Amino acid sequence: MASIVTTEDALDAEELTDGTHGILRRASVGEYSFEFGGYLPQVTLAYETWGTLNAQRSNAVLVMHALTGDAHVSRGDSQTDGWWEDFVGPGLTVDTNRFYVVSINMVGGCNGSTGPSSLDEQGVPWGSRFPFVTIKDSVRLEQRLAGQLGVERWHTVLGGSMGGARALEYAVEFPDQVANLLVMASTGQASAEQIAFAQVQTQSIRLDPHFAGGDYYQNQTRPDEGLGLARRLAHLTYRSEAELEHRFGRKAQDGEVPDAPFEGRRGRYQVESYLDHQASKLVNRFDANSYLVLTEALMSHDVARGHESFEHALARLEQVNVLVAAVKSDRLYYPEQSVKLAASLATPKPVHYIDSPIGHDGFLTDAAQLDGVLRTLVFDED
Repeated sequence: MASIVTTEDALDAEELTDGTHGILRRASVGEYSFEFGGYLPQVTLAYETWGTLNAQRSNAVLVMHALTGDAHVSRGDSQTDGWWEDFVGPGLTVDTNRFYVVSINMVGGCNGSTGPSSLDEQGVPWGSRFPFVTIKDSVRLEQRLAGQLGVERWHTVLGGSMGGARALEYAVEFPDQVANLLVMASTGQASAEQIAFAQVQTQSIRLDPHFAGGDYYQNQTRPDEGLGLARRLAHLTYRSEAELEHRFGRKAQDGEVPDAPFEGRRGRYQVESYLDHQASKLVNRFDANSYLVLTEALMSHDVARGHESFEHALARLEQVNVLVAAVKSDRLYYPEQSVKLAASLATPKPVHYIDSPIGHDGFLTDAAQLDGVLRTLVFDED
């Protein structure tokens, strides 16, 4: 079962002192009509903050999470490490001693923001009735929360993967409200291959016999098998062939023999056990409907939508300091796609590279490689 955040898990904004960091809080951002139709009478966004907004309101940094991420970027005053612990924090690249750092759980998720598992006005989970969400919807709602937090202009907006798509879309949508933009391991438009990988994942969930058309919340069994299968495929795109070969090769899982029966079936290779473990971890913390909503939002990602062309959309960033970064071994968001994005800017920019053998997830594990570039071009104290 997914770990859905409840009111007991989060603190409302007005109940939380400014001196508390890395603790989940929530704020209502009002009713909302979605880009492709659909309406919610009330949307709540979950978020966390670190540091303090200065008197000039010039030191706010917005960190966007990836597909199954959340707002918990750094430990702060909590008891658990964040997902970017070596990149965001006191004295680190995104220095929470200098900056007021904000991270927001995307609408449609299952970590405190309004999503398919949230209750409607009659106390029934939205389930299959939850609207189709786009990346544009996400940033338009997040901009409302920025206003509530007193942020009129972000010093920097950054993110990787889906977080990079959100960061780019935010800057294109609100260019006057973003001074610096960092897009990591992402693109301006979802490619055919990315959409294809995502379609297999979404179908894996929908074809689970326990999916019940998305209205499974009252059932004893949820579509865990479909969600687990989706995660297995996704994780293969997050890691490189070289990393899997180096870590696992053809080694058998301890106590199992891949070419002989094991408890009624053949044993597993270590790489199979690894994928099973990744699936189990996600199933225990994430909601299948949220996985669908966020995956399909990323499939629809296209900054050109609503603009004359891709280049016209990016031309809105003329006054924004844009940095584009890629992971050299990425096989989901190929470095060439980052090159295309950087070259399509009104003022073409070079691409900065993370040299990691891991693959796409290198933006999470090795983001600190960009420390020198970011301190020079974005976070320069001068």
